[in-house]
This record gives sequence, structure tokens and C-alpha cells, in this order.
Amino acid sequence: MQSSKIYSRRAEVSHLVRLAAPIVAAQVAATLMGFIDAMMAGQVSATDLAAVAVANSIWFPAILLVMGVLMALPPIISRHLGAQQPDKVPNDMWQSGWLALICAIGAMLLVQLAPMILAQMTVEADLESLVYGYLDAVIWGAPGFAGYLVLRNTSEGLSFTKPSMWIGVLGLLLNIPLNYAFIYGAWGAPAMGGAGCGVATAIVQWLMFAGMLLCVRYHHFYRPYHLLSAIQGPNWSAMLALFKIGFPMALAFFFEVTLFAVVAVLLAPMGATVVAGHQVALNFSSIIFMLPMSLGMAISIRMGYRLGQRDPTGCFFSYKTGLGVGLALVACTASFTLIFRHLIADVYTNDAAVIELATSLLVLATVYQLSDTIQVIGVSALRAFKDSKGILYITLFAYWCCGLVVGVVLAMTDIIVPAMGPYGFWIGFCVGLTAAAVLLSLRLRYCRRKLFANPEWQLS
Repeated sequence: MQSSKIYSRRAEVSHLVRLAAPIVAAQVAATLMGFIDAMMAGQVSATDLAAVAVANSIWFPAILLVMGVLMALPPIISRHLGAQQPDKVPNDMWQSGWLALICAIGAMLLVQLAPMILAQMTVEADLESLVYGYLDAVIWGAPGFAGYLVLRNTSEGLSFTKPSMWIGVLGLLLNIPLNYAFIYGAWGAPAMGGAGCGVATAIVQWLMFAGMLLCVRYHHFYRPYHLLSAIQGPNWSAMLALFKIGFPMALAFFFEVTLFAVVAVLLAPMGATVVAGHQVALNFSSIIFMLPMSLGMAISIRMGYRLGQRDPTGCFFSYKTGLGVGLALVACTASFTLIFRHLIADVYTNDAAVIELATSLLVLATVYQLSDTIQVIGVSALRAFKDSKGILYITLFAYWCCGLVVGVVLAMTDIIVPAMGPYGFWIGFCVGLTAAAVLLSLRLRYCRRKLFANPEWQLS
């Protein structure tokens, strides 16, 4: 199908940047909250710092389901706008809200398995007590976090991403005094050490939900959509349809996150220096990853809007333009990483051995930034097609059957070359991300052919 529309690349780039920039700020604020938790707990003792780390390693996978399921919401909302059907937005928001609440309750129940997990880790009694204190508090923030994500994703689907930035920064600013109060016992609050971070996090999550709710209720942008004009009860068939789209996306997200967690565990027997060097390189790479990830979210929103318009040419124009921006972005970030890798490692530690290893791994990070950018944009584009199963199968195969297998073979065996230690795992990352980038691009070509053959087509 040929389109008679004229598309402006400059206008599309401007639109993508306006959408993505506030999302980047929100992601940075969320990351800084975790950093501040670790820093303030670490001022109490190493045990308190370890408790926050261990508790988060249990809590994050549990809440991942909520985050993953709601990834499907922005492109669905933007598709309604493109189709000139804004009346459908409130229903999808409310049904996503009920679904997110159920998932949040499920996350709270999953955390009750913590004793079984800690039993396998044989942790000290003091550490175990702090971990339980953190988890017992943070789980009560789950419903608030779910509500915040529903409203945030709805707003982003409406192409209004600035509230994500405003509320994210507000949450970061509130997190600091709340941490101080519950960690150290200030202003009449109990002194809970590292466990106090769990209380602060739960309160911040509810406050962020309240802030987003007030924004949706009173900001003039939302008035035409009547999002809160009437409470819509659960519609189980609609919720099931959303779950079928969102759950495979959540699993794909889980497989990606757990790949890096598994590698960290496999590196542990190689010593503290290896683990620390790996963590430095991985942490910096995760910060850089926020840029293409946020761009991908913006691309997904734009493609969803074009799909709603039944405009295949415009849909893939948005994708290609976004991919071009991503490639330009990775040229900058990879160059920065390569040139300043020694300074980057110095920021994290003054241990010469750790710096040397981290510096070497950052060279490999410059290689996989290209594949990482292409794959995250590919995943985001497929979300616009609701192609959750395609995303799941490709990421599972690429990360676990390619990346992890190659990493284990190169890092821990002499089958191909003498065991390479952490370098082997990072080469595995490069292989896995490259496989994902290639397969996702091929999947998008398939979607393109189907869409041009029938603009009404949607993947089930």
C-alpha cells in the first residue's frame, strides 16, 4: 500500500525527542532512588547495605510482573488516538488498573516465599532480620506502585510524558528525607537501619501515585478523555485480553533481567575483584541503556498512533526515523564510553585491580551498545503490534540459548579457548544481544509485509 502523505524526518525526530526526554528523566530518577537507598544504608553498616541489596534481589523479580504487563498499555492507548477513538481510552486504563492491582497482590504473596530463598543463601541472623524488615514494609507499596504505573503509562500513551518526569523527580526528592527518618530514627520515626529503606520506598510509591492521580484529575490536558469521570468495574474478558498481551512481555523482561543476575551468581566464585569489576561495567552500561530504552518507548507510542490511523507507511517511517536517532545516539555513547572508560571506572572505586578489569569490560560494552540499541527499539516496535509472543520467543532464545550458553562456554570451560572468566560472559552478552537484534529485525520485516498487505491486520 502506498501513502500519499508527506513525512518530515525533522518533525518526526522532534516529536520523538519531546516524548523520550521526560521518560529518560523519570528513569534516571528511579535509578537514583536505588542508588540513594544503597548509599544511605551503607552509612549505617555493611550489613545494612547488604540487606537492601538482598531484599531488592527478592522484591524486584516479584514486582516485575506488574511492570511488564503494563508495558503493553502505551501503544494500545496511542492506537486509540490514531484511530480517533479517545472514548476507548478510559476503559483500557481502568481494566489495566484492575489487572495491575491483581498482579500487585500476587507480588505481595510471592514475597512470602522469601524464607525459602534466604534458607538457600544461609545468611547471618542480623542480615536476615533486616531483609525481612525491608520486605515486610515495601510490599505495602505495591498497590500504589501499580496505580502509579497505570496512570503514567496511560499518560505516555496519550503522548503526554512530562508528568513522568515531574512525579519521578518528586519521588526522588521525597525519598531522601524519608530514608533519613526511617534509617536513622529522625523526627520521631523508629530507627530501622537498612530496613527503613523499605518503609520509605513504600511511602514514596503511594505519594507518587497520589501525585499522578492529582495530575490526571486536575490538569487540563486530560479533561477531554474523562479518565476519572466514572469508576469502571472489572471486565474479566477485557482484563484477560490485556493479560494475554502483557504477560509474555513481562516474561521477556524477566528473562532479560535474570540473565544478568545469573551471570553475577556464576562470577561469584571467581572472587570479589571479578564481581566488583563486572558490577562497575554493568552498572554504567545500565545507565547508558536508559537512553535507547526511553527512545524505544517513544517509538512504540508513535507507531501505535500510526497503526491506529491505518497508515503503514507512517508507522514504519516512525520506526526507521527512531532507529536512525538510536544509531546516532549509540555512536555518541559508545565513543564516550571508549574514550573515558578509565575515568568512569575511577568514579566507582580506587581499587587498581577492579579499575583494570572494569576498564577492559567497558571496551566490550561499547561493542554491545549497538546491538542493545537495535534490539530494544525492535522490542518497542513489536509492542506497537501487540506481538508479545514474538518478543518472548526471540528474547528467550537469544539471551538464554545463545548469550548465556556462549558466555558459560567461553568463561568457564576450555572447549573453544582457555577459560576467559568475566570476558567470556561479556562476549556472551554481545552474542545474545546481537542475536536478539537480528531476529527482532527479521520479525519486524515480517510484520511490515503483513501490514502493507492488509492495513487492518493486527497480530493476535
